[in-house]
Formats: sequence, C-alpha cells, structure tokens
Amino acid sequence: MSDPVPPPAPRAAAPSADLEIKDAHLIFSAVWADLLERHPGDVRFPNEFIWLGGAPGAGKGTNTPFIARARDITAPPIVISDLLTAPQAVALKNAGQMVGDREVIGLLLEELLDPRYRDGVVIDGFPRTKVQVEFLKLFYHAMLGAGARGAHKPMFRIALLFVTEEVSVARQLKRGRVIREHNAQVRESGIGELLEERVTDLDPGLCRKRYKGFKDTTFDALQSLRQIFHFHFIDAEGDLPEVQRNIVREFAYQSSLELSPEVFALIQNIPIATELSRHARQELVRRLEQYERDAPDVFRGVVALIESKLLPIVQAHAMSGHTQINSEEALLDDPVALRMMIDVFSERGFHVTVDLHRVEIPARVDPQTWEITCRTKKVFRIEIRYPPSDIRRGH
Repeated sequence: MSDPVPPPAPRAAAPSADLEIKDAHLIFSAVWADLLERHPGDVRFPNEFIWLGGAPGAGKGTNTPFIARARDITAPPIVISDLLTAPQAVALKNAGQMVGDREVIGLLLEELLDPRYRDGVVIDGFPRTKVQVEFLKLFYHAMLGAGARGAHKPMFRIALLFVTEEVSVARQLKRGRVIREHNAQVRESGIGELLEERVTDLDPGLCRKRYKGFKDTTFDALQSLRQIFHFHFIDAEGDLPEVQRNIVREFAYQSSLELSPEVFALIQNIPIATELSRHARQELVRRLEQYERDAPDVFRGVVALIESKLLPIVQAHAMSGHTQINSEEALLDDPVALRMMIDVFSERGFHVTVDLHRVEIPARVDPQTWEITCRTKKVFRIEIRYPPSDIRRGH
C-alpha cells in the first residue's frame, strides 16, 4: 500500500489592496522622512508635474518633448527607466540590494529637487502600480503641508497616451524590425552605433503580453486618479500630426484649473482670445448684413469712401503690404460708419486699425485781448495691412 499523498501546500495569499495601501504609507513615510533629514528647510519641488503613462508603442518617447513644449516646460523629462540605471541605483544593485518601490520613489524625489525642474517637469513612466498611485496622493498632500516649506500649490496632471492592442503590437513589431535592420547595417558598414534589440519587440506573443500588463496594471492605476487630479486621455492612434493636435487640444489653457478661485472669479467674464475669434467670421457676416438692412445710406457712403479715396492709396502701396492714411472725412465721425469701414476691409482680407488724433487749429484772434480761439480738427489715422506682393525675379 502506497503512502498517502500529502495535501498540496497552501499558496501564499496575494496582497490585498489594503495591504498595498499600508505598504505605500510606510514607504512614503520612510522616504519623506529621509528626504527632509537630508534637506532640512530646503525642500522645493516643481510647480507643475505631468505624470505621463502610455501603452507600449503609444509614442511616449516621441511625444514627450512636444508635451513639454505645449506646457512651456524647458527642463528635460525624468524617465523612470533611466533612474534605474543612474549611479545611485547601480550602487544599490552592486551592494546586492533590490531596487523596489521604496528605492525608485527615493531616487525620484531626490531628482525632483533639482532646480532645473522648478517651473515644471514631465515624468515618463510613473505611476505604474497601485502602490505608486497611492504614493502620488501622499506626495501631493505632503507638498500642500508644512513639509514642503516655501512651495506653491502644486499642479498635478495625469497624461495617458492610449492605443488599442492591435496598434500597440503592430508598432512594437515595427520598432523591432527597424532596429534590427539598423543594427545589420551598422555591423556591415562599421559605421554608427548599435541600438538595443528588445526580445519583446520581435515576438507577437510577448508584445501582446506587454500590452496586457499595461492594461491590467498601469491603465487601471492611472484611471483611478481621474477623480483626483487633472486627467488628460490622449488618443495616440493616428499619425504624428494628428496625435500632436490631440495633445494641444488636451493641454489647452484652462484658467479655471490653474488660477486660485479668487483670481478666476475676478477675470472670468473677460473672454479667452481663442473663444473670441472662434465665431468672428460669422459675427462679421451678420454685422455686414445688418448694416445694409438698418442703415443702407450710411453703409453705401462708407463703401463709396473706401472705393474712391482709400483704395487708390492702398493700391499704390500694394508692394509693401502696409498703408497709412490720414483722413478728415466727416463721415467717420459717426462711430457706426467707422465700424462699417473696418468691417468692410476685414471682410476683404485686410487688417485695419484706426487711431483718432485731435489737433487744435487757431481759428480767430480777439483784437482787443489777443486771445486765440481754436477749433479742433479730427484726424483719423488709418493703418491698413495686407499680404505684400510676391516679387518673382529671374524667371
């Protein structure tokens, strides 16, 4: 009779979300305390953070500089994978220590203290896990507290470059082919530098596994921050110009997010320039039609003035694209007529500005007192700009 088969050993339970959150609190508390001890009274972080994530092949490396320019950030991005090869991380590895969440977070916070990031920074590849997401919340609240003395209220933005699995796999495989072809040319010619060939960029199965890892971990982690920080979901599936248009649209200036409530309340009734010009053409057409309907005689007089007196001068300066005219036309004393003139020129593609100058002209002298009585002469200085002539030579 054979010995009974022993029951299988119980599996270690996977860490629950509560344990992960507790781990994040412990990690952050330890790292934050170490940081304050190393930099007493001198903890100053950037004013704006863009935490950038994306699926494999979404184009983070390609679009990071463009995102920085969209937010007027001049500092180089912080790439988390590069931090893992920094001297501090290498020293930890050489000492036999594992570079885990605590070490990565410590390296990141230390790097963020560099003065070149003061105005803003893009962090590529963070957060990726629930622990790192929880750290982000703790970090934000710590910056609001007394721990970050002298710091402004931080602006945290989460940016997610998203592509579907099919697009991700296709881009990964294309990257692998391009790098392999490049390296083959380098080996054959002896010119250039070899690029790293990732095994995951050569195997469709591994490409799909990388994408699944992103969806199951990073995507869900970033999505959980949607209700806490400014969240930018960027469709990265199109060609580069289309993706960059999506980025510009997502990062368009939003003063209600960036200004204090008190300041925003004072200025919110002043329209944003882009909104003001959005329907300018339709408004111009509406006004011109209204002029003809409500004040046809004045409108025709303005058109006649433009055709008979102003346009000949404009045509004489057509090569330069710039004309200045001084006019004393009484018709322009009427503010409605003045607006009509500007609108008619605008409809025809000219850019017109008008400045009114008042000149005192002696009109009469009292022979008894020698007192001089003056009349006021109004001079309308009309400046007209338009595309200059395209001179072609040697044809």
